[in-house]
Formats: sequence, C-alpha cells, structure tokens
Amino acid sequence: MNSIFANNLKKLRLQKKLTQEQVAEFLGVGSQTISRWECNTTYPDVMLLPEIAKLYCVTVDDLFKANSSAYENYAQRLASIYETTRTPEDFIYADNEFKKLIKSGEYSTEDLWTYGTLHHFMMQYSINKAIDLFDKVIDKGADINPDVFWKTKTQKMLLFSQIGKSKESVVSSLDNVKKGSNNVIDWRCLIQAYIFDKDIKNAYEYFIKAIQKFPNDSIIYTLGGDICAKLNRYDEALSYWNKAVELDNTCLDAKYSKLNYYAQIGEKEKCKNISIEIVEELKKMGLDIEAEAEENRLKNLT
Repeated sequence: MNSIFANNLKKLRLQKKLTQEQVAEFLGVGSQTISRWECNTTYPDVMLLPEIAKLYCVTVDDLFKANSSAYENYAQRLASIYETTRTPEDFIYADNEFKKLIKSGEYSTEDLWTYGTLHHFMMQYSINKAIDLFDKVIDKGADINPDVFWKTKTQKMLLFSQIGKSKESVVSSLDNVKKGSNNVIDWRCLIQAYIFDKDIKNAYEYFIKAIQKFPNDSIIYTLGGDICAKLNRYDEALSYWNKAVELDNTCLDAKYSKLNYYAQIGEKEKCKNISIEIVEELKKMGLDIEAEAEENRLKNLT
C-alpha cells in the first residue's frame, strides 16, 4: 500500500474542510470506504482517481506526491503548474480551466488576479519569442525575401512601440540613414519608426527626403499618405496614396488607408469600389480568408 497516497487523501480532505461523509457522497461510496483509504487499509479503484483529484483540485499525480496541497479550484492548480514550467502547453491547460470557471460564475477576485497574472507571464513569453523569431529573419538579410524582411522589420518596430521601446527603433534606424545608406528599406524603417514614436514632424521630414531618393517606391508613398492623414492634410494624403497605387496596383496598404479615410468621412460608394479592388487582389494572392472578411465588410456597405 502507499502511505503517501493515504496521507494525502486525509490531508487534502481536511484542507478542503470536507467530512468523510461528504467525500463519500461525492464519489458514490460509503464513508467507511473513505476511512479505509485514509488509513491505508484499502485502495480506491483506479477509475476513481480522476474524480478524487477533481474533488481536491489537484492532478492525479499530486495524489502520490509528498507535500501536495489542495487548491481552491482546479484552475488555481493548473496556474501553479504553469508558473513553474512557463510552457505554452501548460498555459493553454490553465487558460481553458479558467474559462470554464469564469463561465460557471463561481470565481473569486483571487481567481481573476491569478488569471490576469497567468496572461501577464504568457505575454512576456510571447514578446520574447516574437523578438527572437523576428531577429532570426532580420539576421538572414533582405536578399532572401525583401518583402518578408520589410514586414518583419515593421512588425518588430510595432512591437517595440507597444512595449515602450519605440525610441530604440528610431535610434537604430536613424543611425543607418545617417551613415549614408542608399537602401530603401533603411529609409522606410526610419519613417515608420518615427510614426510609431508619434514624431510626425520628423517622419514627414524624412519622407520628403526619401521620395527624392526613391521616387518609385510605393511603400514610401503609402507611409507619406499616412503621415499626412495624421497631420489632417487629407488632400495631400490622397495624392500620395494614389501615387503608391499608380506605382504598384497591388499595394494593399495604400488601398486600405484610402478605404479607412473614405469610411471616416462617410463616402460609402468610394469605400465599396476600393473594397471590391481589395477583394479581387486578395483572391489573386490566394488569401481566401482575408478576402472573405473583406467581402463581409463590403456587404455592410451595401
């Protein structure tokens, strides 16, 4: 027989402030059976172990471990496991259990705090993982896939802006440009970094310099349009977005910027026309899910 298991059954029951009769009723056995388990005289049917663990808000493995403790609920137990392992798999287990708990309405303020902490820890993991993956792409350079390289640089700068590190993006991008870079991506990055840092004045200044160096880059014109929109210079913004589309008819960012602007001012017909263009382009690119989402938005415009 296993004395650790028997001792745990008694200790966990007392921690949950349950009587042997209450445990017996929950498990569908007699109270004398519970007494014999706790005295290490007999052993429960293996099929009952998950139910016993559920009652005491532990895992089945916990029943056989020394120094196991009962938790207020199973979600708290899984959160404790995640705090130790910090693995995405254990986060998912705990997250699902907290969702059930909250849906039931039987949660405490401590449960909400624990659930929030759970997401806080996972957020930090996700941030570090994202930066690591972005850096792997950036380290390979732009030659492999310039479009993916640019999107990765942009996404990393966006992430940095969201965690209060937008200045770092500005400093590194400005350093590249001041060294005399003739790489269009370095110039795009500087303009985008200033936008994320909400320094629209410098963003506009370097945009004007950039279109003189790279007059055929649709992305720079798109950024210029976005900058002018932030400055409430909408006629100028439209001219730059139109120029971006003229240079590259597949420039979806410019089309989305125009779409959002026309939506803001209530120009439904223009919104519909642009949305139709976007749907067609998304379908050509094989992005069926994105195309369906845009089609749904188009339906709301009709």
